[in-house]
Amino acid sequence: MTNSPVFQVEPIAATATMSDRVTQALLELIRSGAYPAKSRLPSETAMAQQFGVSRTVVREAVSRLKSEGLVESRQGSGVFVREAGPDAPFRIDPAVIGSIRAVAQVAELRRGVEAEMAALAAERCSDEQIADIATRLEAIDDEVAAGGDGVNADMEFHRSIARATGNPHFVALWDFLGQFLKGTISISRAWEARQDETRRQVQDEHRAVYEAIAARDPEAARAAARRHMEMASHRILNADPELLAIQNARGPTAEGGKS
Repeated sequence: MTNSPVFQVEPIAATATMSDRVTQALLELIRSGAYPAKSRLPSETAMAQQFGVSRTVVREAVSRLKSEGLVESRQGSGVFVREAGPDAPFRIDPAVIGSIRAVAQVAELRRGVEAEMAALAAERCSDEQIADIATRLEAIDDEVAAGGDGVNADMEFHRSIARATGNPHFVALWDFLGQFLKGTISISRAWEARQDETRRQVQDEHRAVYEAIAARDPEAARAAARRHMEMASHRILNADPELLAIQNARGPTAEGGKS
């Protein structure tokens, strides 16, 4: 195939298999528009030559994209990129934990979600839900005081806000993002543990979100949550690279982390 897109994607973690690498490469090419909706992918042989891998590796990568509803086979015609539809999955590759910049991108995505969750919670929460958020907030300090990293308590605090929106889709989205947020939370928490001032700052940020929700002030809640997320991104971008290396060794779904 002449003038076909080349294998130019961000470096993937060294632990990734060749199938992982080719899957990610094809995903990037589809997302970039190099292979737009309805276009046909090159043949297995052409892609194997292009990526420098076996046809078996290409076949497995294409199979993964099929299982996620991103491409489809047409008898006698080849494999085509599907148009976006209601069954197309939202996907974040587990390899996002492979670099500080990629981790920060997930935190950036979270910024808008958290801000609106807090605003809706302030509008709709019941007295019982406010009490639950307060309990989750206290649990963060309790977990740290007991020698833990506070990650699980931190996540439960934010999840309690998602529940208080009264919108089950926010809870579902939070649970999905939570798979990746444990990594970002771990990095932030580890960084905070080294600096008392930063740890107090994060406590203040959490409390500001809670107090705005308890006051049923949507704009203040939105602003407090957005500031918390902006500061979280700042902490991640300025974290010691050694912390990312430790998190990589534990894996993207390892326990630990910070919002």
